[in-house]
Amino acid sequence: MATKTIDRLRLAQFGNLELLAKQVVEGFITGMHKSPFHGFSVEFAEHRLYNKGESTRHIDWKLYGKTEKLFTKKYEEETNLRCQIVIDCSGSMFFPKDGTINKYEYSTYAAASLIELLKRQRDAVGLSLFSDHLELHTQSKSSPAHHRFLYSELEKHLTEYTEQQQKTSDTITALHSVAELCHRRSLIIIFTDFIDNPSKIEELFHALQHLKHNKHEVIVFHVVQKKTEIDFELENRPYYLVDMETGEKMKVQPAELKANYSQRVAAYFEDLKMRMINNKIDFVQVDIDQGYDQVLLSYLLKRQNLY
Repeated sequence: MATKTIDRLRLAQFGNLELLAKQVVEGFITGMHKSPFHGFSVEFAEHRLYNKGESTRHIDWKLYGKTEKLFTKKYEEETNLRCQIVIDCSGSMFFPKDGTINKYEYSTYAAASLIELLKRQRDAVGLSLFSDHLELHTQSKSSPAHHRFLYSELEKHLTEYTEQQQKTSDTITALHSVAELCHRRSLIIIFTDFIDNPSKIEELFHALQHLKHNKHEVIVFHVVQKKTEIDFELENRPYYLVDMETGEKMKVQPAELKANYSQRVAAYFEDLKMRMINNKIDFVQVDIDQGYDQVLLSYLLKRQNLY
């Protein structure tokens, strides 16, 4: 499937996150139809023949143009799925700072694309943002007005958070809060980089187990820039590494640290992955340099398994 990306400069130019999300989803669906996943369920409305005397409000005029027959779109009265999108907006998510897309921007664009896909499937969606506390939490709804509100909040916070870089993360408290606030069984989709205190990994999984105990399904998207944060591909010269949550600086020579760093990071993330599997939590590592198809496909596969 073709990889689709969103350019931050295009967002600034058009100022419409919803429009760009639609472009990503359209490209994704086109790619699905051309890929080995052809036939995967990405059509969202059922049709039935129009009966004379019925309201013409739901006639599918595009289909009429193709078939010269009148069909009405048939919608389910209840939503199929309730989804809560949870995004980490702590300081570490604003890496890299080289003018390219950072992890928070990637997560925001991916979330906007998911909202568009959920909207097309008539599913309910809510949004939560957290750093050292839960900064935003909405209930999941499926109305057009609610979708516009979510896009507006994403755009607003994207602008505001660009100016607020040093914010610590309290993933544990935030996930407990989301578990308490989502009263109906939902699919919880989490975007985070897991740049947190490794000594608190047991507490982190207690929070994730809280979500599972409340009957929620969980997908965790581990957001990274693979070439720097995992492969440690830096030039062979001195660097100042800056903790984006505390501002602490450290001068390093990459060649001296790479082997030990890569080994320890790989071990930590592998431990996270195995624990997720053991807790029946979907764990997907996404590289911010690789586009959004990886997120959308993971969601669709999960949804198909649930329904």
